[in-house]
Amino acid sequence: MSLDSLKSRLPDYAKDLKLNLGSVIGNSELPAQQLWGTVLATAIASRSPIVLRELEPEAKANLSPEAYQAAKAAAAVMAMNNVFYRTRHLLSDHEYGTLRAGLRMNVIGNPGVEKVDFELWSFAVSAINGCGMCLDSHEQVLRKAGVERDTVQEAFKIASVVQAVGVTLDAEAVLAQPAE
Repeated sequence: MSLDSLKSRLPDYAKDLKLNLGSVIGNSELPAQQLWGTVLATAIASRSPIVLRELEPEAKANLSPEAYQAAKAAAAVMAMNNVFYRTRHLLSDHEYGTLRAGLRMNVIGNPGVEKVDFELWSFAVSAINGCGMCLDSHEQVLRKAGVERDTVQEAFKIASVVQAVGVTLDAEAVLAQPAE
């Protein structure tokens, strides 16, 4: 299982995705931990079994055990936070924004890896889950920490391509099954 295997599974009509997958992961300028943590967290967030099965082994091989667990934790906590904060933001009644969240999210304060890496992974997952409030929050933390816009954009490029690959391969898997 590998990036090449995943690219080979993409249909001809998704040639752009194949090329983009190779460039955003294969030619990334992110440090290995930031890159593979972003890949793992977004593969989980994509909800695509195919993408996760193909990318997880390479991510695991390129991450320390602590970073591997932290990337999975970023995907998990942001799955919750993105729904909560996106809903709070979308509701017309802004009083919900004044209420205590009452949700545990201790891993954000102590992720077991560099805070910037965890923030980048959380940002990328938020891009897939479409939570503008979380995107703004994590982007601001990253920028305050000195992370350049190019790096932030690289994370959401990875997220967009991983998500698109997942959607495409999952659709192809469904279409390959006989109709009931």
